[in-house]
Amino acid sequence: MNILFIGDIFASAGRHVTKVKVKELREKYNIDLCIANCENAASGRGITEKIAGDLFNDEIDVLTGGNHLWDRKESFSYLKIERRIVKPANYPEKAIGFDYFISTTPKGKVAIINLCGQSFMNVANSPFVTLEKLIKEVKDKSDYIFVDFHAEATAEKRSFGFYFDGQVSAIVGTHTHIQTADEEILPKGTAYITDVGMTGSHDSVIGIKKEIIIEKMMTGMPNRYEPSKGGLMINAVVIEFDDKTKKAKKIFRIREKV
Repeated sequence: MNILFIGDIFASAGRHVTKVKVKELREKYNIDLCIANCENAASGRGITEKIAGDLFNDEIDVLTGGNHLWDRKESFSYLKIERRIVKPANYPEKAIGFDYFISTTPKGKVAIINLCGQSFMNVANSPFVTLEKLIKEVKDKSDYIFVDFHAEATAEKRSFGFYFDGQVSAIVGTHTHIQTADEEILPKGTAYITDVGMTGSHDSVIGIKKEIIIEKMMTGMPNRYEPSKGGLMINAVVIEFDDKTKKAKKIFRIREKV
């Protein structure tokens, strides 16, 4: 089993990159399942039905979210019915969307789960307690459990990885938009990286035109954010699993200019 995970797709630049690169990467690495974080896909905030449909057409199989998933009210009715978009499961129970999705592939069934951190983030329930409950719910329904942990603090992500090492197949971090160089197979067999990074314009400050952010930093005055379109790059990871033991064998980063 080979899984490709694409880091936060940011605005039209990120969508263009996925359109150009996903098919190529699927073929190059013999990918069985492609997952991507979509919470910034619509102009940097949220997702729409049309944009999600385009991403699915570009050979992305499942989309994960984050704290910005619900930033566009026009998407609410779609998020209620599209099971291939997974919300942060530790948000309040009434938050719109689905807690997980089980994808059936020729190599087995994969449960995809999305959770948000608590440090420096919006109010959410404990990701630790929530994942413990979800593991009990999905472990008999799936061969692999894949977790997108959408969090700010590296210490929280690292602690989360060690706590669930051996209990899930992979934990990949998202949210900071900066790819970290700590991909590894943890001692008990879980594939891990603190942050996969951002797919989109890297001639920017985490996706926004750098001039706008610099001005805000220098003056303290509010400014309208505009997504950048320069320096296109895909940030992703490929994780290889043993088809017999279902354990992770290898994880490696992709950081390619487009």
